[in-house]
Formats: sequence, structure tokens, C-alpha cells
Amino acid sequence: MTGTVRTRFAPSPTGDLHIGGARTALFNWLFARHFGGVFILRIEDTDVARSTRESIQVILDAMTWLGMDWDEGPYYQTERLALYHEAAERLLKEGKAYRCYCTPEELEEKRQKALQSGAKPKYDRTCLHRTTIPSGRPFAIRFRCPEEGVTVVDDLIQGRVEFDNAELDDLIILRSDGHPTYNFSVVVDDASMGITHVIRGNDHLNNTPRQIQLYRALGYPLPAFGHVSMILGPDKKKLSKRHGAQSVMEYKKMGYLPQAVVNYLVRLGWSYGDQEEFTREELIEKFTLEAVGRSPAAINPTKLDWLNAQYLKRTDPDELARLVRPFLEAKGYRLEDPAKEELLRKALLPIRERAKTLVEMADLMEFYFRQELVYEPKAAEKFLGEESVAVLKEALNSLSAEAVLDKERAHLLIRRLAESRGEPLVRIAQPLRVALTGAAASPPLDEVMETLGREEVCRRLRMAIAYVEKNRPSGTEESSSALGAGGGLGGEG
Repeated sequence: MTGTVRTRFAPSPTGDLHIGGARTALFNWLFARHFGGVFILRIEDTDVARSTRESIQVILDAMTWLGMDWDEGPYYQTERLALYHEAAERLLKEGKAYRCYCTPEELEEKRQKALQSGAKPKYDRTCLHRTTIPSGRPFAIRFRCPEEGVTVVDDLIQGRVEFDNAELDDLIILRSDGHPTYNFSVVVDDASMGITHVIRGNDHLNNTPRQIQLYRALGYPLPAFGHVSMILGPDKKKLSKRHGAQSVMEYKKMGYLPQAVVNYLVRLGWSYGDQEEFTREELIEKFTLEAVGRSPAAINPTKLDWLNAQYLKRTDPDELARLVRPFLEAKGYRLEDPAKEELLRKALLPIRERAKTLVEMADLMEFYFRQELVYEPKAAEKFLGEESVAVLKEALNSLSAEAVLDKERAHLLIRRLAESRGEPLVRIAQPLRVALTGAAASPPLDEVMETLGREEVCRRLRMAIAYVEKNRPSGTEESSSALGAGGGLGGEG
């Protein structure tokens, strides 16, 4: 490819950056990076009524989170109005555009008449043929569209597409308030910024013939166009809120890693054999538009979960601790002191093998940071009954002889308890698991005990014993000797 590749992403700041827009931005960014070109960010904010500073910031934050750095911009269309006025005046002088004084009511009347007659609503060029100008009436500027022939789009993704010029009417390029319409401003901007490749959603394909005509009327060189197909829901229907998260920042809040989201979005419509996981460097090296499919791509939440889990497993533990920490703090846990930070680093290693998201990691390791455990009702009913008290107290007594509790000693302790009581291992492990975690499922019990440490394990065993004693049915006789054995460790936990 000769010359410097220049691509752009040009969102309208009227809401969040959705995954369809994010994928379009990624395709532009990857294409530019693949060819060592320039990626430009332009904010199309001429819809003054709907554009907000908050939406602009959300777009910038989302792109930064995804790691899409831009080489130029962000440019704002509202700061470039003089360029659009100058181009419109040039078209007027050359007879390629004309002033339209029709009121909205007159235009609606024309539209209704066309519909009633079975014709396609199309402006009838009333103002092109006006001999008198209405006094004091505001005007828009319309582009004089060719009436014959076809306009051809040689699309890099969709292939050759022809549009009959007779089906296109004279579009407004400058509104009466002085603001440009989308089709006009995008042509002036792309031409003035030297954009070589316009890669955007397939919903813009019908705008392309109008834009090509404007390029030619203004004497601008044509960029190459590539229109990316839509993203559908898992049911192959148009993506909507019923399909779950659509905003990029929703994925961040749900605990997905940006590199997993990038990998996932790029693979929606782009293929490279059977390979599923790509580093950022691999995506830049391998990305081409030839490998982008014409057919719509359907989201697959299961695939994103799987991808994110792979990235979690490979993330450096210190970095992973930094990433999961805000999700634990959002639950109300204060992790400033070194002991809590060390506990976090220990706890996440076994958890990350099971979790699919940072939110799930925080949920699964929350029990480590609780001062007062909340036992799952079904787990407590099944494993923290009267018969479990002896197991918990024997474990408590055994721990009094341990100076340090590591994984090996914890495993040996559980096995010895099972052997001395003549019980299956599970009959010993499950009461201990519920006593220490509050749930019937957790990381391996010996790892949990090592992570908590001997003093905390003892404290939680006493809490569980107290829970059983408190909920003992009335009339049940207490075992004073067992209680004495547990209470004898009071100063150690």
C-alpha cells in the first residue's frame, strides 16, 4: 500500500460508547497500526441538542480503557463550522447547490402528497426553480444531486454496490441554523484530514453514494470505503438491552479485563483460522480487512467469559490484586493495612483459577475479609448441626499444637481427624469448610486454611461452634467437656 494510511473514528457524543462503535474504532485503530499509519479521533457534536460533555468524556474513557491511543485529535465539529460554510459557499457559486426556503410544514405537505400518490418521498426542487425569494425567510442549502446514471461504491468488505441516482434527492447540506448535516460535514472533515480509509458500520452504506457525489462536486480525492456488518444478539436478532451489556464501560463494571474485551470484539466479524486468543501485538500484525466477513456477527457471552478467564489466569498476581481491589472495596472492605494487602495476594491465587470476571473473583474471595461470616442457610442446616460440634472442637484442639498452619499441615490435620473418627474425609471437610467460608463450595480447604492462617482459622471455628450452640434445639444437653476444650483456646485466637 502506497502513502500513509489515515483512519478515523468519529462518534456522536449522545450516549455511551456501545460495543458496535467500539468494534468499529478497533478495526480503524488496528488497520492504521498494521500499516504504521495514523489514527484520528473526531467528535461529531453538531447535534447540539443531544450532544453532552459527559458523553464525550465517557467515549474518551472507554477508548483509553480499551487501549486505543489516537495520534491526532480529538477534533470537534462545532469548532470547524467555518470549514463547512466555506465548502457550501463554493458549491453555491459553482451552481452545485442552491438555497431552499421551504418551511417544515411545506416539506411535510410535499411528503404526504408523494406518499398518497404511491411515489417515493423526494424533494421536488421547488427552490431550484424559484424566480422570487421570500422576504425574510430563513433558508437551508441543498446539494444538487445528479439525476441520471449510477453511483458505484467499491466497498472493501461488501464488494461492489450500485445506487441509482434517480432514487437520491437533493439533500440538505447546511441547515437554516448554520449547522451542517452529517453527510456534508463528514465529507469535508474526512477530506481536510486526509482520511485514506473510511471503515464504519454497514448502516452507513446507504449514505456513501451521497458522500461520493459530494467528494466529486468539491473536487476531493475519494477515500476507500469499508462497511462492517452489524453485531446481533445470541438469538441472531438486532442487539438490544434484553441481550445484556451493550456499553463498553458496562463491561468494565462487570469485571472484564480490557484486553479480553478487545480480543472478543475484534473476533466479532474478523477471523484468523482457529486461533481465538491474540495479544495486542498479534492483532496489529495479523489484522486485515480481507479477513472481515460480510455477514453479521452474533455476540457470545460464554466466549467472552472463557476469554476473560484465560486472561485472569495469566495476569501478574500483583496487577490482579490491584484490579480486583476496587471490587472488594465497593463491598465495604478496607484494605489499606499491609496484612489485608498480603491476605488479598494470597487469596486471589486459587480463586483466579475458578473465576471468570473480577466481580466473580471479589464474590468468591469475600469470605476471607469478613469479620462476621454469614452462613448460607442450606449449608448451615446440612453441615453445622449438632453432630458437627465435635468435629469443629477436635479441629480447634488439634490446631493448638500447630505453630504455623500451611497447606501440608492443614491437609494432614483433616486426614487425621477423619481417621481418628472413622469418618469419610468429606464428613470432616464439609463442616470445616462451612465454618471457615460460610458456604458449601470454596477453593480447596487446605488452601483456605493456609491463606487464613492459624489464628483466624481458630477464631472462625469458635464462631461456628457458638453458632451451633446458639441454634441448638431447646432441651438439648450441652457437652461441658467439649465446650471447655474449645474455650481453653480463647486467648490464642
